[in-house]
Amino acid sequence: MRLDRLLSIIIMLLNRRRVQAKELADYFGISARTVYRDIDAINQAGIPIVSFQGNQGGLGIVDNYKLDRQVLTLEDMGTILSTLKGINTTFKDKQLDKAIEKIHALVPDEKQRQIEEKLQQVIIDVLPWGFSERKKQNLQIIQNAISCNTLIRFLYRDSKGKKGIRTVEPMTLIFKAYTWYLFAFCQLRKDFRLFRLSRISRIKTSTKKFIRKVVDYKEYEENSQKIQKMVDLVLEFSPYARYQAEDYFEEKQLTIQRDGSVIARMSIPEDDWIYSMLLSYGENMKVISPQRVRKTLQEKAKKIVARYQT
Repeated sequence: MRLDRLLSIIIMLLNRRRVQAKELADYFGISARTVYRDIDAINQAGIPIVSFQGNQGGLGIVDNYKLDRQVLTLEDMGTILSTLKGINTTFKDKQLDKAIEKIHALVPDEKQRQIEEKLQQVIIDVLPWGFSERKKQNLQIIQNAISCNTLIRFLYRDSKGKKGIRTVEPMTLIFKAYTWYLFAFCQLRKDFRLFRLSRISRIKTSTKKFIRKVVDYKEYEENSQKIQKMVDLVLEFSPYARYQAEDYFEEKQLTIQRDGSVIARMSIPEDDWIYSMLLSYGENMKVISPQRVRKTLQEKAKKIVARYQT
């Protein structure tokens, strides 16, 4: 987890005078580019890290700087603890337990009660409604394999229902749009892939280790977006579905009509998920454009009606 990694980098730099960026990259299994992103984040948080030149050079905290309790406010510590505890209800990760203990140790005794009250104000639960115990166990298995750099093998069903056995080098777990994904290097495809957790079954761990590749998910996502086919949608919601539209779309994407209906505009990757999303609005939404999406929805709607007529 990135927050745990940032805390570990800070502690390493406090305990050692200089650390090479490559050493940090190798230690955490990330790219040098990600190391410098982390350093920027730490700098923005108010801890001055600079790059020293020469034989004894490397990254280091500015001389005479000391990290004390004043760096993190009580509000900051409450937010960090809420996030870490929310994540760890899923993973039961010992390293995260240690990070939580470190943050708790920064809280003065007289403020402990205040922190506990704050933790009851915001609860972060990263498991979607109806998330089964089996899927939760799969998450924990994958997270452990990522930490240990060990291969995993599982049965995977793609969006079209085709099944196959995959052996992968697990890199990163991602929670996006109410769904968990695994970013991994697939040995079958010889390339990086994004696997939806709900389509993974019969997962098995391996004792075989792999050397983590110097690629991170953000780089993969940025490259994918450049080549991904996008579609510009114009949708019309009836007055009855106005609040559904406002739940999903940003204000700048919506135009309220005189009759109370809503026009929504968005650009989104064109795949099968679009049609599931559009159909979920039922009779209270229609596609204005593009025409090919209208036609595809009409065909799907006819098939739905036909199933209920038999």
